[in-house]
Amino acid sequence: MLTSTDRFVSACARLGESVRGLRGWRRLGFAILVGAITALGFAPFGIFPLLLLGYAAVVLLLDGTQRESRPIWESAGIGWAFGFGQFLTGLYWVAYAFLVDPLQHAWQIPFVAILFPGGLALLPAFACAASAALWREGVLRVFVLAAMLSIFEWLRGHILTGFPWNLAGYGWGASLSILQSTAVFGVYGLTLLTFLFGASLALPFEEWSPRALALPLGFAALFVVFWIGGAIRLTTTPELTVPGVRLRIVQPNVPQDQKYIPSLRAAHWRELIELSLRPARQAPTHIIWPEAAVPFLLQREPVALADIIALTSNGKTLMTGAIRAVTSLDRKTTYRNSFYMFGPGRQVLAIYDKFHLVPFGEYVPFPATLHALGIDKLVNQPGSFASGDGPHTYSVPGAPPVGPLICYEILFPHEVVGQKRPGWFVNVTDDSWFGPASSTGPYQHLLVARVRAIEEGIPVARAANTGISAVIDPLGRVLAMLPLERRGVVDAPLPRAANPTPYERVGDWGFLVMLLICLALGLFRPRSATS
Repeated sequence: MLTSTDRFVSACARLGESVRGLRGWRRLGFAILVGAITALGFAPFGIFPLLLLGYAAVVLLLDGTQRESRPIWESAGIGWAFGFGQFLTGLYWVAYAFLVDPLQHAWQIPFVAILFPGGLALLPAFACAASAALWREGVLRVFVLAAMLSIFEWLRGHILTGFPWNLAGYGWGASLSILQSTAVFGVYGLTLLTFLFGASLALPFEEWSPRALALPLGFAALFVVFWIGGAIRLTTTPELTVPGVRLRIVQPNVPQDQKYIPSLRAAHWRELIELSLRPARQAPTHIIWPEAAVPFLLQREPVALADIIALTSNGKTLMTGAIRAVTSLDRKTTYRNSFYMFGPGRQVLAIYDKFHLVPFGEYVPFPATLHALGIDKLVNQPGSFASGDGPHTYSVPGAPPVGPLICYEILFPHEVVGQKRPGWFVNVTDDSWFGPASSTGPYQHLLVARVRAIEEGIPVARAANTGISAVIDPLGRVLAMLPLERRGVVDAPLPRAANPTPYERVGDWGFLVMLLICLALGLFRPRSATS
């Protein structure tokens, strides 16, 4: 009589063979479904087992292509279908930006729904095709696939200005302890290990033996070690703050479709001032407004500048995002998404210009061609924004040097620190583009900010128009926050920066070493090897 263990082993074998045996539209449909389910591994859901099992399913699907005459093309189709499902469900909130001005942009949503996730899915398609070309038997294929997926995931974060959103490493957002490992090898290193762990789970669906179980159990043990080490770090590291610094982060909660209506601009401005002056138990020393908080060109409004004089009295500092116009000697005007820092008497202490611009949000690639097709950027300013010259660090009265980051500039690992290490980041953003409180986009963006804090050992003060505004310490702990779609302020001390992390010192070189080791384990063995 079969025991429950025998029945479980038999069920795994049958399931593995069923997935490997899928063909045609059933295979592609299953890959899309699996990819869509893996998106539940990312914030705010954080169901990371689904993410891991999704990569195991990809291995089984690719196994099936090895029995066919065109394994590379079939594998590319699997990679594209899986990526399309994951990006479609994980990044669906991008469509909300096209509903801010529906008369102008809603017609583009069907194209975006196909082209955006479909274009991103080309990268896992190439990764799976390359894996098929280099396919090995047994455990070797796990290392080959993980290496190829990691290479193309890194490319997604760099080519065409990069879009490293929902990297596989962010699937551990439910465990702040495991995320502490990014202080050593960054989110790309954690992404590679996540691919390895997930892909190794396919092995027991082939055979249930000590050899097949060794690799997934080994990676499970590794992540348990990460969890223990991270938990120890979190419990033994005190929450230190900078003496004498009291932050006030203002969250005005202005809907994006109302922000630039001329008749409402004065009211929006008064709301910013009122929230900034709201009484507090301890008077704030540094006031932070979100990205593009000012609903007009600030340098052209004397009344607004006069209000800033009152706001920065008693030595206060105001930091705010604002659109600014720059007119050259030949009278050509360009616009920039900027960050202003004002000291007492409205003295401009620094102006920082965003350097990582959002395609179609702040500039249009190939503008002549796309304009002819009726495709323009979503921000209601003439022409494209001009970009700044990279991350910078600025001196701040009464506080450590600051590194401003505007919106999704905080997405880019090891591209957030200029020549001088800041004592804190100020990330101003307007996540109202990402949809209502039910949308997943703002939660994913917040998680990214927490991981950047861990990687660099630098705290983050995050000011978001509609939320989530937060103060994050250098271990990624949220010390104070204001939820989505809530009008108000966050009053909190400034966390003290940690010592430079290993990742800050070496960047993605650690990931590169890990990747080369993974490739060596997967490729530099005889083709006849099976373990």
